[in-house]
Amino acid sequence: MNTSTSYSGDSFPFNFFNLEFIAPSPNQDSDLLKQLSFVPGLQEILMLRQVHALEHATVWVLSETTSVYSPLGNPSNVQFDNESLSGLSTEQGFYLYGEVNISHLRRAVTLAQNRLTNGEWDLAVHPRCGTNLSVAMLLTAGFAIGVYAMLPFRPIEQLIGLGIAATTASELAPDLGSIAQRYLTTAIPFNLSIENIIRTRDTWGREAHFIKVKWRE
Repeated sequence: MNTSTSYSGDSFPFNFFNLEFIAPSPNQDSDLLKQLSFVPGLQEILMLRQVHALEHATVWVLSETTSVYSPLGNPSNVQFDNESLSGLSTEQGFYLYGEVNISHLRRAVTLAQNRLTNGEWDLAVHPRCGTNLSVAMLLTAGFAIGVYAMLPFRPIEQLIGLGIAATTASELAPDLGSIAQRYLTTAIPFNLSIENIIRTRDTWGREAHFIKVKWRE
């Protein structure tokens, strides 16, 4: 997460494709784990997806304001992104980077999980997620290979084609990245319980809060 943006309820990225999204089931991951318990590492993968969603939702909740961005204190349906906050998910919990009061963080994590599990599924998706960057890179590489194979091997045509490929990839990446987050890299945290929140350092020595979670049926 490294950029700043805001979204209104009427312009969330998913509207670009006008798709009907399947409502997540509270038991979908636990049922899948029971059916495929023989698959090594499956629970860790499922936990990582749920932690990823909780990380995004926590950043959204911490970024929310009521009167600062709303004239005369009127309620607003705009989501504001605090670019000073970022996160990193693991199968045991997530690191939250940025200055935040730990009591506010405890409240935000609990509220984020409650809102996610009660239907605010868009909180699981964040525009600064690394998934969007990965999708953009894959699209750009794919389009570039297509251009190289289809156009004449002359510098001008190839450069124009690469420019079009890069522009097209940048236009599609936010929406496709959001869909990838929704279906692949996040899941609603129905099976997580929050164990502890501590001030610590990550593997690279950066200061952060670590929100430790555990799996529950």
